[in-house]
Amino acid sequence: MPPRKPGKSATLEATTAKIASPVPKGVVDTATGEVGVPVQPDYDPSEQFGALRKQLETLQKQVSDAAQTIKGGARAAARQTEATAKLYPVSTMIAVAAAVGAIAFAIGGSRSRPPRSRYDRALDEMRDLYGRVRDRI
Repeated sequence: MPPRKPGKSATLEATTAKIASPVPKGVVDTATGEVGVPVQPDYDPSEQFGALRKQLETLQKQVSDAAQTIKGGARAAARQTEATAKLYPVSTMIAVAAAVGAIAFAIGGSRSRPPRSRYDRALDEMRDLYGRVRDRI
């Protein structure tokens, strides 16, 4: 067994990484065959967390503003509808009746059976006639 090369060996505790610290990138120098770790920039996760918090606050504000805009639009539409109903009660009743009638017509039309053709009716009549003749015999 070849003898070991004397070198620096650090204790295990000194080389352990801390939680949330970046992993250093290893560099291999092909000219000299040395392996080393370049100097890494300081890593401060609190800066990134601060930036994420700011983005989250901005998004929350945008969602809140959008909700207020929608609520305001709904309120305005309700007020306008109420004012129209007060100013034009007959026209409003006619429009509501027309809308209800259209919905009822659509529902009734979808539930009704499709009209049968003359061929189907003639075929049914022939079956009935054949059944009556069979019963007599």
